[in-house]
Amino acid sequence: MKLTHSMAALAACVALALPAAAADAGPKLRIPDFSHLRAKAVSSEDITLDGFLLRLAQKFASDDGDDADEVAILRDIKSLRVRTFEFANEGEYSRDDVESVRKQLAAPGWSALVQVHEREPQSNVDVYINTDGNKILGLAVIASEPREFTIVNIVGNIDIDKFAKLEGQFGVPRVSHEE
Repeated sequence: MKLTHSMAALAACVALALPAAAADAGPKLRIPDFSHLRAKAVSSEDITLDGFLLRLAQKFASDDGDDADEVAILRDIKSLRVRTFEFANEGEYSRDDVESVRKQLAAPGWSALVQVHEREPQSNVDVYINTDGNKILGLAVIASEPREFTIVNIVGNIDIDKFAKLEGQFGVPRVSHEE
C-alpha cells in the first residue's frame, strides 16, 4: 500500500500540526467489522489497541527504556484502531464500505483538516480531528484507492509534540523524512 500509507501518514502529520476548532461529539468511530472483505483481500491489517492492550504496550515501552514522552502519549491514548485492506482487482470493495465511516465525520464535533482527492490515479485522503478547546481528543484518517483502503481512528488526549514519536509503532504510519 505505497500511496495510501504515505498519503495517510503525511495527512495525519499535517493534521496534527494545524490548529483546530472546538468540538462536541465523541471521537470514537463505529468502524464496521469488514469480515466480508477479508476473504477477498490480498492482504489486510486489523489493529485494535485499547484498555489492557494499551497498558501492556505502555509497560513494554517503559521496560525497553524508551523515551518518557512515548510512554506518556500511550497513557493518554484510549484507543487506536487501524483497518487496512488491499485487493488484487478494482471493485472488490464497495464505496459504501468506506462511506459508512466517512459519513460519521460529518457529525458535529469533527473538523476536516486535510482532504486530498485525485482523479488520476484515483486517490482520496481525508483527515479529521475531534477537539475540545485546545485539546485534540480524536483523529481519523480515511485513505482509499480503487484497490485498497485504510481507516485509522485514534481516541484520547493527543499531544501534538509527542505524537510524532509513535510513527512506525502500533500501526501508526511512518512518514519518510527525505530532504
